[in-house]
Amino acid sequence: MQSAADIAWLIPVFPLLGAVITGLGLISFNRTVNRLKKPVAIFLLTSLGISAVISYAVLLEQIAGNPPIEKLFVWASAGSFILPMGFIIDPLGAVMLALVTTIALLVMVYSHGYMAHDKGYVRFFTYLALFSSSMLGLIISPNLLEIYVFWELVGMCSYLLVGFWYNREGAAHAAQKAFIVNRVGDFGLLLGILGLFWATGSFDFQGIAIGLEDSISQGSVPEWAALTLCLLVFMGPMAKSAQFPLHVWLPDAMEGPTPISALIHAATMVAAGVFLVARLEPLYTQFPFVGLVIAIVGTITCFLGASIALTQMDLKKGLAYSTVSQLGYMMLAMGCGAPIAGMFHLVTHAFFKAMLFLCSGSVIHAMEDVVGHEPILAQDMRLMGGLRKKMPITSTTFLIGCIAISGIPPLAGFWSKDEILGEAFSTFPLLWGIGFLTAGMTAFYMFRLYFLTFEGSFRGEDKNLQKQLMTVANQEIDEEHQHEAKPLHESAWPMTIPLIVLAIPSVLIGLLGAPWNSQFASLLNPEEAIAMSEKFSWGEFLPLAGASVAISTAGISLAVLAYALKKLDLKTLVVDRVPQINTLLVKKWYLDEINEKIFVQGSRKLAKQVLEVDAKVVDGVVNLTGLLTLGSGEGLKYFETGRAQFYALIVFGGVIGLVVLFGVLGTPPN
Repeated sequence: MQSAADIAWLIPVFPLLGAVITGLGLISFNRTVNRLKKPVAIFLLTSLGISAVISYAVLLEQIAGNPPIEKLFVWASAGSFILPMGFIIDPLGAVMLALVTTIALLVMVYSHGYMAHDKGYVRFFTYLALFSSSMLGLIISPNLLEIYVFWELVGMCSYLLVGFWYNREGAAHAAQKAFIVNRVGDFGLLLGILGLFWATGSFDFQGIAIGLEDSISQGSVPEWAALTLCLLVFMGPMAKSAQFPLHVWLPDAMEGPTPISALIHAATMVAAGVFLVARLEPLYTQFPFVGLVIAIVGTITCFLGASIALTQMDLKKGLAYSTVSQLGYMMLAMGCGAPIAGMFHLVTHAFFKAMLFLCSGSVIHAMEDVVGHEPILAQDMRLMGGLRKKMPITSTTFLIGCIAISGIPPLAGFWSKDEILGEAFSTFPLLWGIGFLTAGMTAFYMFRLYFLTFEGSFRGEDKNLQKQLMTVANQEIDEEHQHEAKPLHESAWPMTIPLIVLAIPSVLIGLLGAPWNSQFASLLNPEEAIAMSEKFSWGEFLPLAGASVAISTAGISLAVLAYALKKLDLKTLVVDRVPQINTLLVKKWYLDEINEKIFVQGSRKLAKQVLEVDAKVVDGVVNLTGLLTLGSGEGLKYFETGRAQFYALIVFGGVIGLVVLFGVLGTPPN
């Protein structure tokens, strides 16, 4: 009997076929297909649902102890060169397949409510299916070259979805920014892949690791070159998973519809980078320096994202910088040589971050009924407040997400984040200290988001505040799109059911990674799980876990005092005393300005200089050549008379000239 793993290649195929059929329908019969919203949604949900069923079956087989399966075919060959393609199923891939299909399905269901009145409903669902298919194809890829193909497809889909509302200037710019920043990382990734193939003759993960080790031992590849290639490959995950300094695209990607923000931040694009680093563990473990670089980059990203989130007033951007910070934690784990801890945090984070983003979409959807569809107003927490009474499901699930990400036991975030901090403490104590401080900042800014949004009194009807916010943003309220304000209300069932479903794993799934008996580690690496349980000590666990919970509790308490009880005026205590720090965080560490000055303006200046060289030098040479040809042609045409006597005269004159020339120069000596 055929196992589910044998047909795992169908997992990305079904949503791909759905996207292709719907896309061709949009191209050929645009008006008709756009009217078929529900049939299209059911069709694409079914195609992704079939992939989800196969993914769950694959995961159950891996849990039952089935061996990994790799099936390859020769895609191209020339002489001794053979390029295989195919698919691989192992515990790591099985977990990711189940995670991506689950989140994508819930996002699709949610999108049915969120995008119900959008003219691009069918196009959005088509993009979602294509995006999901690309990520699923990346997961089952057995080598770096095949991963690169799907890697670029994921990037293309993110460009389409971030810029979905392309008529908005902000969305168009955000899509371009995401595309360009990711091209920087992908260029490094491509160079690294080609370089590793040159050094090892393989694209296979194990083949590269073994081949590079042999090449170094034989002296055919110097160690510095191997380190360079490893770091070049890491540039791809740096961009995809928004690591410093290539993180700048992710917060701006909030210009896309909220459901795609949830999918990007939870299970697709940003997860691809962490997943690739986990796949390359056999390669990276050979080079402690590469691990150190990854850990440092992850720690900087972790702290930077959390610090900027402290001052954000846009609900979605606050969550976006939270994602940047949590991705930093995952990379810190990878750099500490603990890929299981990093992947476990990726899984737990996927559920509660998807829930938080979908909650923010529910809030924005309700706010649009009050303040209109202007994103600056609908997403600004200064116009929110008091939503808990009107939106009980959204507020409750958002609160669960805040507790989970803050690392309060027994919710999911505690187990995964605490495991990362424990690994960092034993590997890089200084980086642990920064991660520990970031945990307190995370708890503070998440509960700041909660209290500003759901507690207190509602501020959305304050017209003066609306005008003030639009003035600060150098924009005017579009009176044409204004409408009579509707009362706040809870979102419809297609939007609330996914929130309830996601709340369950946000609370419980962390228990699978309890360090004294980690079922998650047992699935991914049974030998390491046994080693973890054997070296587990309550004497080590309780102090670190207690300290982690204590600093998170301190962060929550500070948020309660400042934003719930109003007992603490942070503006007087912090902002007025150290305005430079507040400005630094509000300006996002001036990284956008630095990029604008150095790279954007610098590249424009370079382009202008190249244009001048092209116009004055290259075009000048071409034009001079043309003029010389034209002039010589004009002059020589008078010698073409057609008279034999004239040609004989010219020949005679030429001979006389040569005789005179040789006579002047003299005969060369013997």
